Amino acid sequence: MSKKVPVRRVVVAALLGLSAVGLPSIALAQAGAKMKVAAIYTVPFEQQWVSRIHKALKAAESRGEIEYKASENVSNADYERVMREYATAGNTLIVGESFAVEAAARKVARDFPKVSFLMGSSGKPQEPNFSVFDNYIQEPAYLTGLIAGGMTKSNRIGMVGGFPIPEVNRLMNAFMAGAREVNPKVEFSVTFINSWFDPPKAKEAAFAMIDKGADVMYAERFGVSDAARERGKLAIGNVIDTQDKYPDTVVASALWHMEPTIDRALRLVKDQQFKAEDFGQYSMMKYKGSELSPLGTFEKKVPAAIVAKVRARESEILAGKFTVKVDDNQPKSGK
Repeated sequence: MSKKVPVRRVVVAALLGLSAVGLPSIALAQAGAKMKVAAIYTVPFEQQWVSRIHKALKAAESRGEIEYKASENVSNADYERVMREYATAGNTLIVGESFAVEAAARKVARDFPKVSFLMGSSGKPQEPNFSVFDNYIQEPAYLTGLIAGGMTKSNRIGMVGGFPIPEVNRLMNAFMAGAREVNPKVEFSVTFINSWFDPPKAKEAAFAMIDKGADVMYAERFGVSDAARERGKLAIGNVIDTQDKYPDTVVASALWHMEPTIDRALRLVKDQQFKAEDFGQYSMMKYKGSELSPLGTFEKKVPAAIVAKVRARESEILAGKFTVKVDDNQPKSGK
């Protein structure tokens, strides 16, 4: 005759069994779940600035750390709506660019205090969950200026930028400071095309400068290196290395690596330690957030004295013995 076992004892035994096997299914699901991350971009994925963020997030996705979704070419008018859609879809971290939509982006962050936001911004962090970042790559930009100042023969350098905002201005000013350091005679032509992605417009602006004697072009935007190549002039790249596409044109580039910033943000979110802070410093050389590209095809073409100067300054920057000034003022044409 079977003996009745009290229900309570059965429940206790079942729980003990679960403990012996491992964590309860709910905990297992939480432990194995991938972090959901979304990104919102106002330009195409291939645009220089955005491509670095997208690349870093895709790397985390390929490592199996996150579930990643992104929207490109989102208009400023639609930005808030897309942010809210991602926030309500269960994304733990939302990455983007709030330069033209600061008020709207910060309002969304206030409305979703449990979601972490990491946004490109000229503003300050906003408690408790709105962190900011920027491409503080003025150090390698300064190094490329040293190279440009030593490579120009006409002593005229053309510079084409997107918008005269701090993120662009500081790179241009650092580049100009480097060029002036090795060549006090250099003169600059500076123009902004008022677009983040309009290669034809940037190309036409570059042609105009070349027609006025510029023999080295600072390619802050796509399209400038095309103009330099067509006219047989030199170019300095920005954010990404395009020398493989312009082997006889692009001498060097100031490279931006977003991985230190993204990886830190992901770690903090995972550890539930994410808070409002400025991630800008993680774009600097000492954090491997930026660097001077290899000279590659121009290894033997840049004067040895200039190369030596660049390497010395590079070492001083990394050792904390030389600081590149952050100048966010709009650069002007002239000496």
